[in-house]
Amino acid sequence: MKNKISMFLAAGMLILVLLTGRGLANGLNLNGLGTRAVSMGGAFIGLADDFSLVYWNPAGAGFLKQPLFGAYLTDLIPVNKYQVTIPPDVSIDAETRLSHYLGFLVAYYRPLSDNLTAGIGIYTPSGLGANWRGEDFQEMTSGVAYDWTSKVGMFTISPSLAWKINDRLSLGASLNINYGMFSLKRWAGEAEMGEGLMDLGQYEESLHGWGFGLTLGVLARPADWLSLGLTVKTSSTVRLKGEAEMIYLGYAGYPESSDLKRNISWPWFVGGGLALKPLEDLVVTADLQWTGWSGLKSLDTEYLDPFWNLMMSEAGNDSIRLDWKDRWQLRFGLEYRLSPQFSLRAGYYSDPSPAPDYTMNILLPIFDFQSINAGIGYDWKGLSLNWGLEFLSGKKREVSFEELALAGTLGQAMPGIYRLHLIVPSVSVSYRF
Repeated sequence: MKNKISMFLAAGMLILVLLTGRGLANGLNLNGLGTRAVSMGGAFIGLADDFSLVYWNPAGAGFLKQPLFGAYLTDLIPVNKYQVTIPPDVSIDAETRLSHYLGFLVAYYRPLSDNLTAGIGIYTPSGLGANWRGEDFQEMTSGVAYDWTSKVGMFTISPSLAWKINDRLSLGASLNINYGMFSLKRWAGEAEMGEGLMDLGQYEESLHGWGFGLTLGVLARPADWLSLGLTVKTSSTVRLKGEAEMIYLGYAGYPESSDLKRNISWPWFVGGGLALKPLEDLVVTADLQWTGWSGLKSLDTEYLDPFWNLMMSEAGNDSIRLDWKDRWQLRFGLEYRLSPQFSLRAGYYSDPSPAPDYTMNILLPIFDFQSINAGIGYDWKGLSLNWGLEFLSGKKREVSFEELALAGTLGQAMPGIYRLHLIVPSVSVSYRF
């Protein structure tokens, strides 16, 4: 096998990527949902008083006095840049195409009694990708402009219940039914086929799968000017199944496709928050959030076709090293009501990357982020309209050949200079009946 297929040689080794790419902050997750909440820096666990509470803290529904419906739409616009020089004469200066990755949240809540409230939310906790200009990599891909794209999406359906113990304390829980989707395209590299090297052409894969988890929340309002919240989200393993394809393998007489399986675990999450009302028209919030990314040590793939299974195992591509670390986020937000109708909001948070430098590649570009957020709101007779804008600035990452060689990840990770920033506008509308 090794004499016939010596996979991913030379430059191909440097650009091998076989990862599910979640190229946004906080590893696999988006950093918040709901225009009002995100405009306040995602410091919303201790407030949780609008329709996005199913994501932040389901206990907030216990304090609702009337039915509430809301819808939120966001557009994630990433700009990725990558540079690397490979001796003796390969130089890459690449940038992603302008791409839009839409996210949403729709939720409805209805009090069933003075103490019990039921609700349901449908939302996208993950949704992004990378779409590189293939022509920027032609020096590394035998002069052919292959597709270099990854796209991930997850839909979550969350039925929830909240029980108001008294006027100061509420408990809530949601069942999270997760449906994950992923697709990837990249150059497959080169192989030794009989008389010489063969360009293996385009590699493609597409996967889908289900997973389940829980969100548990507590919200206490010990005083009219103070609110405290705690949220715990359990781990959720999404079991993905799909197909991988390399058509050029078929030309050489080998199976050109294989079914595959890959499990991805979304980690435990614990967050605490508080909301203060020092003035009648001012709310100040702060959250401390922890995500247990250290459970992601590697990404393992099972290829069901025997030829593919042996081929990928010998190339070391059936198990990709991650070595992610647990991370903390500190978030701050404020809301100032200019009048009974208009509100101004602002927020900030710091989001350190869970991924070490020696696992970086162009389809999984994870950064240390600093986020600045702002928004405005309009309220009138139960109707609420909100507009927001988030800017995430990723810290430049420089990865050397020597660092990857020392870690043993050269061929999975890619040396070079990485840059990323995102612009995220959003809008929401809700109505209290």
